Amino acid sequence: MKRKKVKILGLSYSQSQIGSYILVLSEIKGGRKIPVVIKPNEAQHIAMKLENIKSPRPLTHDLIKSLSDTFHIDIQEVYVYSITEGIFYTKIIASNGIDELELDCSIGDGLALALTYKCPIWVNVDIIDSVGISISDEEINAERNKDEDEFEIELEDMEEEIYSKPKRTVSIEDLEHMMNNAIANEEYEIAAEIRDRIQTLRDEQIKD
Repeated sequence: MKRKKVKILGLSYSQSQIGSYILVLSEIKGGRKIPVVIKPNEAQHIAMKLENIKSPRPLTHDLIKSLSDTFHIDIQEVYVYSITEGIFYTKIIASNGIDELELDCSIGDGLALALTYKCPIWVNVDIIDSVGISISDEEINAERNKDEDEFEIELEDMEEEIYSKPKRTVSIEDLEHMMNNAIANEEYEIAAEIRDRIQTLRDEQIKD
């Protein structure tokens, strides 16, 4: 089955689906983008990995890696192989050096594990052909600078999230939203780490 390698391009809080985040995958060779809805806890882990924020205690995906390292099992790749009614079917391919194992998982968990294990992400070409958005980074930036009345490209329900994609993979505003979620869930240590990262980014902005 033909497939293509992708990377995580952007992550932002969804304005249309409260409590969820929009993650944008992009072809490494090609300009098509794939918007994916993921859960807050998955988004938090992904954002922390992207921003190199160290959790004071192991998160679920870190615990999985610790267990797999103990038994010499490594995740080789994450593969998004099908989509049905908006649900992306994903599996991880793991190996102990001798045997290979395939396990189904949610796309959010798969992407979080890809960052944890630093392994490649692949997407079935049929999925990209079906839901991929053919728009370059330059076009996104150009559209972002126009008034809403001038928007001529329609991206259905996820239009706003794609056009408002921050230049950074995760914006300071979205990190603030995750920090507030962590506080609400009484994850005070994680909230403190995110707060420190936000302050570092703001200091960098002042220097620039």
